[in-house]
Amino acid sequence: MLSVRDIAKDIVAREGGFVNDPDDPGGATKHGVTIGTLRRLGLDLDGDGDVDTADVRAVTPEIATDLFVEHYFTRPGIGRLPEALQATVFDMYVNAGANAVRILQRLLRDMGFDIAVDGVIGPRTLGAARAAEARAAAHLADAYGIARRNYYYRIGDRRAASRKYARRRDGGKGGWILRAEAFISPRYHLSEAQHRERTAAWD
Repeated sequence: MLSVRDIAKDIVAREGGFVNDPDDPGGATKHGVTIGTLRRLGLDLDGDGDVDTADVRAVTPEIATDLFVEHYFTRPGIGRLPEALQATVFDMYVNAGANAVRILQRLLRDMGFDIAVDGVIGPRTLGAARAAEARAAAHLADAYGIARRNYYYRIGDRRAASRKYARRRDGGKGGWILRAEAFISPRYHLSEAQHRERTAAWD
């Protein structure tokens, strides 16, 4: 398995450079680090006494990697999850915060485990995840990835402005879907036809 830092570096590379898309609720972002994250952590990177877009622009790949390892892997407790889940949940945590854990918790509930859906990796969630791995080790990461893909599609169902992240202008798979499928075995990837059918109601 890749080291945590290597996984974080892959996430940074996947996130790309500076963007400030008005349709993105996260606001100004660089290498996956949002202005909201910098403000929450009080990171005034340019030392001018406030945290604004200039600080987002000052984020380097190294800063982003350090932030992700500390605040999106270590502190949420992702390293305590079964190894097969760590990379995909980590990637999703960077993308969607505690919703990454809620997706896992809903999946575990669907598998019959009586746990809360609260976005916190506590003892009951850990126990359920480990039991689920023992029951279906070869399929758990795929099941999570599919649940994650469905989460993105549901966002598109609810919010028209977000559909461009799940579907390209030509109708093909958008970045969100490709990102989820990067952690799903190829046999469970949707075909282009299936993707277009799933998003047909968005037209």
